Amino acid sequence: MDAPKTLLEAIKYFNDEQVCINAVAEMRWPNGVVCPRCNGDQPYWFETQKRWKCRKCRKQFSVKVGSIFEDSPISLQKWLPALWMLSNCKNGVSSYEIARDLGVTQKTAWFMLQRLRLVLRSNESGKMSGHGGPIEIDETFVGGNLKFMHRDKKVRYEKRGGSHGKAVVMGMLERETRQVRAKVIPDVKRETLQSEIFNQIQRKATIYSDGYAGYDGLKVRNFIHETVNHAEEYVRGQVHTQGIENFWSLLKRGLKGTYVAVEPFHLDRYIDEQVFRYNNRGTKDNPLNDADRFLIALSQVAGKRLTYAEVTGKLERTEA
Repeated sequence: MDAPKTLLEAIKYFNDEQVCINAVAEMRWPNGVVCPRCNGDQPYWFETQKRWKCRKCRKQFSVKVGSIFEDSPISLQKWLPALWMLSNCKNGVSSYEIARDLGVTQKTAWFMLQRLRLVLRSNESGKMSGHGGPIEIDETFVGGNLKFMHRDKKVRYEKRGGSHGKAVVMGMLERETRQVRAKVIPDVKRETLQSEIFNQIQRKATIYSDGYAGYDGLKVRNFIHETVNHAEEYVRGQVHTQGIENFWSLLKRGLKGTYVAVEPFHLDRYIDEQVFRYNNRGTKDNPLNDADRFLIALSQVAGKRLTYAEVTGKLERTEA
């Protein structure tokens, strides 16, 4: 796929629905189109309907079936530029901006962005080894103060209560590879924090954190653990948490500046969005550009689904 390099080129390039279909199909099925229901190959193509018919199960399917775009009446001419902007706008892109630029309602744009954020979620399942340098660990609080909230909003925040109603986010940054992981956690108790560390980091790795008591005891659990006391200093030689704190500043800049108010129920998807852009930013060793990030995101659209009932909490979401 000869991908565009800028947003202007992307809008022109994806102005034709057939081009969009070809782009998604090429990323989903690099070795040829395969039926998402029975894996039958070499299906018929119906030009007038813009869909295939499987020779094996005799079912028709479009390029949207089995992807995040499934059952959406929105054309790929609008989906793909939206994915481009979400993948590349450093501080995020609001639903109002997407609505204006693509000619859809704000409610539709908001739902589109929530689905695309699920696309950006990392598929990383292994543990961080620490071979890419020390791992910085920290937690932060996101949200407003309960005493300033309306009664209805206060009830919603109390369900995910952290410090005075704030949601708690824990992050881990491997310093040399500059790869970060972050997620919402229920509280900052020692059991919660250290359970995440045991699940995400291999033993014998070097861990740097602040002096919070929740991290005490990692050395006896076979980790190399160094701390920096922020009441006295922020850096002691190589021991600091400046890298993960830089990620927090980027995350909160988007949440406060672009999205303004994010409910705790949706916060994980906004974190996934920022983690994707951070982990796929351009560096000297890995000079990724906007087109590269877009293609990485486009390669992850298959096998993911998010309905409106799930995103609004009316139906509990089940992982694909």
